[in-house]
Amino acid sequence: MIVHFLIIVPILTILIMLFLQKQQVIRAVALTGAIIQLLIVINVLWQYVLNSDMTSGNVMLQTNVMWFAPLNIHYSVGVDGISIVMLFLTALVVIAAILVSWKEEYLTKEFFVLLTLLALGAYGFFISFDLFLMFFFLELAVIPKFLLILNWGSGNKTYSAIKLVLMLIGASAILFMGILGIYYASSNGSPSFNMLTLKDSGMAYHLQLIFFPFLFIGFGVFTALFPFHTWVPDGHSAAPTAGSMFLAGISMKLGGYGLVRLVTMLMPAAAQFYSPYIVLLAVIGILYGAFATMVQKDLKYMNAYSSVSHCGFVVLGIGMLNPVAITGAVLQMISHGLMTALFFAAIGMIYSRTHTRIIKEMGGLLTYLPFIGGLFILAGLASLGLPGLSGFVAEVTVLVGSWQLPFLPYRIATIIAAASIVVTAVYILRAAGTILMGNTKANHFDTPIDARWYEKWAGVLLGIGILIVGVLPFLILKIISPTIHYWQS
Repeated sequence: MIVHFLIIVPILTILIMLFLQKQQVIRAVALTGAIIQLLIVINVLWQYVLNSDMTSGNVMLQTNVMWFAPLNIHYSVGVDGISIVMLFLTALVVIAAILVSWKEEYLTKEFFVLLTLLALGAYGFFISFDLFLMFFFLELAVIPKFLLILNWGSGNKTYSAIKLVLMLIGASAILFMGILGIYYASSNGSPSFNMLTLKDSGMAYHLQLIFFPFLFIGFGVFTALFPFHTWVPDGHSAAPTAGSMFLAGISMKLGGYGLVRLVTMLMPAAAQFYSPYIVLLAVIGILYGAFATMVQKDLKYMNAYSSVSHCGFVVLGIGMLNPVAITGAVLQMISHGLMTALFFAAIGMIYSRTHTRIIKEMGGLLTYLPFIGGLFILAGLASLGLPGLSGFVAEVTVLVGSWQLPFLPYRIATIIAAASIVVTAVYILRAAGTILMGNTKANHFDTPIDARWYEKWAGVLLGIGILIVGVLPFLILKIISPTIHYWQS
């Protein structure tokens, strides 16, 4: 029963906030709801770990109730190793996003309702084992993104919001066609949306080849797959800080999770056939994102384009199809979610004090903002893959898994992907050196105040996550590895 509360608690939190008027109370309710969600996730993990079946990788804490009988749609929820780590990522980013937005004054109720609605969509997506239910929660999270950018965004927010929603809805339409293809093409002759049933029944090879591109492109758009990535820089740069944190930290992981869960595990034969094309697109995305980031002058655009590059490692690990590389892809989703959320949080804190995001207009900020500067450095070092931080563990696992395949083009792709880390180091160190070191440019400051209590808690929460993944990766591997082996068996 505990898994249901990841849906119930956000709904109750939204309903309570709708009847409140005082901003401080609304913020407190939103934060309380998010903390309760984290406690539920911890409880789910505890029950999962205590279960003697954990090493099998099976789905646990399941509920499977008929929802719409004519189409055999079930309310089917549960957790396994991959979904649990995604739930943890969601809980941490949601709490941090609420804390960073603690002083939001404009339409406060609507703002926190939309953030909680985004959390509801993500939680529901990660615990769903019915394809229709999963698609339902995926769509639930699209409109709040549009409204957050349109009402609380900056810059060319109308264009960015419309572009984002059109591309994601277009991707959803393509994705739904693929889901319907799976539904009608399962080998047992009885149409089903249930992932466990579909895994056991299988699908004819020629049908896998037909429907694989629909699912791959649909989920690929959500995870910034090249060349469908163009909504990412515009959407991230125009979104409010919490919106950027959620878009990069969680929303882009919905696509990666879908690729791991559906594309490679429900259609393995087609995945083998299309693998070279997946790897090619991944490498192009990694290089394009890295070099595009180097020429950015705006901090948000820099982090947005770097996300395209980092998510390329997710696609690369998935495209290699071996357990080590896919394990690296899941680790990269966790790592990127934490570090990019921290990056956007630090950028938002800097912007609120300097009123600029242009790199060359800042300098010497570490003198005024040592804590915020420290967060920026931590996120940057994780991004460039410093040993001991999450980025190193994730990217090395992807690269090692990729190198294990004795196929020359894949070896070349692995070398190119590894070389992109050098480019990442260049733009991260250059940006950090320019805005934090050097001559002080204090003319933008209203008052040189470092991070406030709520900003510190947001940074500490995400920073601890980055360190745990980097220093204690075996804790996560014990959870996700059995699941990967189970779904690939």
